Amino acid sequence: MTEVRRAGAVPASLWERDEEVATIARAVDTLCADRSSPGTLLEARGEAGVGKTALLAETRRIAEARGCTVWSARGGETLRSVPFNVVRQLLQPALVSMLPEEAREYLGDWYDIAGPALGIADPGERQADPQGVCDGLVAAVRRLARREWPLVLLIDDAHWADQETLRWLAALAERLDETSVLVVIARRPGDVGGDSARHLEAATAVGRPLAPLNALTPEATAGLTRATLGAHAEAAFCREVWAVTGGNPYETVELLAKVQDSELQPVEAEAAELRALNRSARGGGLVARLEQLGVDSTRFAWAAAILGGGITVDMVARLATLDRADAARCAELLRGARILAVPDAAAGQPSAGDLEFVHPLIATAVYNSIPDALRTAMHGIAAQLVADSGLGAAAASRHLLKVHPDDDQEVVAQLREAAREHLAVGAPDAARRCLERALQEPPLPESHARVLFELGCATLLTAPATTIGHLRTALAMPGLEGEQRVDAVFRLSQALLHNDQLEEAVRTVEAEAARNPDPSARLRLQAAQYMWEGIHAGETSSPHRSARLTELAATCTGRDNAERALLILRGFDAMTHGESAEEVVELCDRALVNGRLAPGLGWTDTEWGLELPMMLASSYAYADRLDRAEALFTEALRAYESAGWSGGHLSLAHAYVGLGHRRRGRLREAEQSLRESLRIAERVGRGLPLYWSATCNLIDTLLARGHVEEARTVADQYGFAPPYPSTIVLPDPRPVRGRLLLATGRTKEGVNELEAAEKAAARGRHNPVVVPWATELARALAGEDPGRAARLATDARRQAERFGTDTAIGEALRCAAALETGQRAVRLAAQAVAYLEASPCQYEHAAARVEYGLAARSAAELNRGLALAESCGADGLAARAREALAVVGQAG
Repeated sequence: MTEVRRAGAVPASLWERDEEVATIARAVDTLCADRSSPGTLLEARGEAGVGKTALLAETRRIAEARGCTVWSARGGETLRSVPFNVVRQLLQPALVSMLPEEAREYLGDWYDIAGPALGIADPGERQADPQGVCDGLVAAVRRLARREWPLVLLIDDAHWADQETLRWLAALAERLDETSVLVVIARRPGDVGGDSARHLEAATAVGRPLAPLNALTPEATAGLTRATLGAHAEAAFCREVWAVTGGNPYETVELLAKVQDSELQPVEAEAAELRALNRSARGGGLVARLEQLGVDSTRFAWAAAILGGGITVDMVARLATLDRADAARCAELLRGARILAVPDAAAGQPSAGDLEFVHPLIATAVYNSIPDALRTAMHGIAAQLVADSGLGAAAASRHLLKVHPDDDQEVVAQLREAAREHLAVGAPDAARRCLERALQEPPLPESHARVLFELGCATLLTAPATTIGHLRTALAMPGLEGEQRVDAVFRLSQALLHNDQLEEAVRTVEAEAARNPDPSARLRLQAAQYMWEGIHAGETSSPHRSARLTELAATCTGRDNAERALLILRGFDAMTHGESAEEVVELCDRALVNGRLAPGLGWTDTEWGLELPMMLASSYAYADRLDRAEALFTEALRAYESAGWSGGHLSLAHAYVGLGHRRRGRLREAEQSLRESLRIAERVGRGLPLYWSATCNLIDTLLARGHVEEARTVADQYGFAPPYPSTIVLPDPRPVRGRLLLATGRTKEGVNELEAAEKAAARGRHNPVVVPWATELARALAGEDPGRAARLATDARRQAERFGTDTAIGEALRCAAALETGQRAVRLAAQAVAYLEASPCQYEHAAARVEYGLAARSAAELNRGLALAESCGADGLAARAREALAVVGQAG
């Protein structure tokens, strides 16, 4: 038989791993060769004991030999409920080694966002945005990778990493092209589910898997046996070692160590003893071996398994009720029995304790051997020890989650505090687990509804359907009174909105307003009702809403936020219905305080949400007050970026910044902002209103640029087609899609889409700028049905004059000119230019100039239109102007 390795050639657990080691060495060499090289993620996957940890140790040896900085971390089976546990192990030591001022300077704006999650900064008062924290952690790695290059990150047992770490890992993998770092993770197949599995699969899908880690062959096992026990080990004995262990490297190494300890001879006659010896290393055999060490050692091992991480002799002694000397003696016995070990500082594995289990398999076996009732009791004691040590309620909560409910109000209080701490660092799922467990205790009747309310707030953005049930139950119980009850009803309506139950959201606040006797509370609830009705695309909830809102707003002076909210809602309603733009602006101005958003109505304030400031800014945008709109959109973007809100809020902010650029005529900038909005929206989830806003505005911008094929590609890629969302999208998606269909030659479908927009607009959306179906349909029908086209153009002009902005009137005149010929067309085109020249919308001005130049056959006007089109980035319009100039030049 040929042995695959000579004794001493390679560590025992790396036998038959040549291919994997070579791949790792190449990845390290690539990282070290170029500071600007893209990052790499390698995945070692295999069952327990096949040598994943040994492969990571070899990665460290190779990397450090080449001058790399290496940081490592490890997941733990009993620590999966601890948010950011693994990423803290990975990054915290480097950041803690810096002076606080240095760390703050190095992380910049991300310090206050990611710092609390990493445990190097105190959390703020506001609930952290999970996506923002995740992005902050990615940014921290990118900056540290530049500082510590070449940097290698090792994550062992990634299948046991906490969900927050796995979300970060998936986000980092997505950005590896921009981050020169090598990430090597080891994981078992399976052993993870839900969102954690999704994040882990997303991360590894970007990386490169190493060759599958399989069991050792009989030849390799024989070589390893002889390398350990001596060349005289007989072939039959070696074959039995392989048969007993199945070629599992860890079990083989452990079995051979026990052979050495027992002084068993490696000969065929002794081979029959191997099975009994192997059983003592695992499962019941391990438990029996542990019991042989004595009661105190068993209690010590149990306490260490309960703690899971940060195992110190002192903490274990307190949990196991041992004095310090007995605990130290037990630790020594367990180390001698290869159950516990001192953390290997040379391996770089971070450890907050004195001890660790030799292998996760042993830790799991010891933990499972603890009698159920005793295990539960020990978790309760551990929770108290952690709390008494000053580590906080969040650190103690993982133990409290394991304790049986016992009507203990102190446990309820600790879990509620832990939930607040989890929310403050951006871990809403951990907060949810704590509050759900608090409900099982259960809370006292007078506080039960408040716990349900807190649970509803924690799950609002991650599980709106679940939130609805929690809040409805809370509202049906005693305990929520006054302002807190109003908050709960408002949160419930928000959850219904996020769950696409807009009409139910309206009915919920309407019913509560009718029964609430407090005038100020009733006013807030009425404002919420009008807000949800105002963003309802169908407006089916309340046919007389506008009249009632007008009457109510007439009494408002803007003295508090409820009145300011009603003024904003009335202004938005007037804008969408095409009422006087001057009145729209006057209403919006009255809702401001010294020209700014009032405290409590800001972009990151949670009492009212982002809908009100978005309505306010949109009203300014379509009323031709683009300076005020753009200031608000930019303020939103800065507020969300500085607060670390990187999810739907930031996506909407980019979308509306793009809308501002589009209205202004800065088409290149609009496209850039809207593509960024879509990129962020992809992470949040398709089908949401924010997704429609980004997609609709991007397609509208691409059509204005003349990039029809790109617009069609975006529409196909993102499903820009009916059914449309129940909430308003600005601009309305039907005219935009109708224009896209017409531009791609699908005339009949385009006309049908515009006629559908006509029917939808009959519900009250008469602003010809927000819903420009009439002008688009008139142009499309000009040849087929000129009479109807003329009527549509006349009606559009009437609506535009009612609204009164230069943009609305100029666009209506452009449409009228397109339906005429001769001098009448020239006169109407000249009037359109006059209005649009005074408008802030430069693309529409450019289009009017080109059309006027064509009608008047004026090279001067065409040249002016060409210059404007080029400055806007309207490539299609510029090409049209050049073609017309060529024709006009020849005629001249």
